Amino acid sequence: MTWIAPEVVRNEPPEVAGERAALQGWLDYHRATLLWKCAGLGGDKLVARPVESSTLSLLGLVRHMAEVERWWFRRRFAGQPGLGDLYCSDEYLDGDFDLTDAERAETDFATFRSECAAADEAVSGRKLDETFTFERRTGGTCTMDLRWVYLHMIEEYARHNGHADLLRELIDGVTGD
Repeated sequence: MTWIAPEVVRNEPPEVAGERAALQGWLDYHRATLLWKCAGLGGDKLVARPVESSTLSLLGLVRHMAEVERWWFRRRFAGQPGLGDLYCSDEYLDGDFDLTDAERAETDFATFRSECAAADEAVSGRKLDETFTFERRTGGTCTMDLRWVYLHMIEEYARHNGHADLLRELIDGVTGD
């Protein structure tokens, strides 16, 4: 039997909340939106690249966001040692998009969920104004706070959820907010 991406219940973000609850609510909403855009599709549709000039696929977006969750919350903010990339490497810089496999869709979705849970655990009890410093790829160091990471992740999901919406419409005509 072919695996099918499960249906997803999206909880609306809070309309009135403290800053941390609002940020977490919006992040969780966008995480669920990405999976919602994939619901009901099998691996063959999840790896489809309906835009000829692009390597974007729904599964690639799920894999990319798992990678980004790990990168910002765990590697950079929490400084968890020994965490490598999930899908990317020096040989395959865009392995999250370029190396998708329909047969691994279920595993990749489980990895996404696991990375989101691990990211939440890494920041649990930490203050939004807690800072961290890291080496930029282009050289030099940068200091940011956890608040910036939340805002960046919400922006990253919002952008990629727009991509997911267009991909899904091209794949089977399904649209939605």
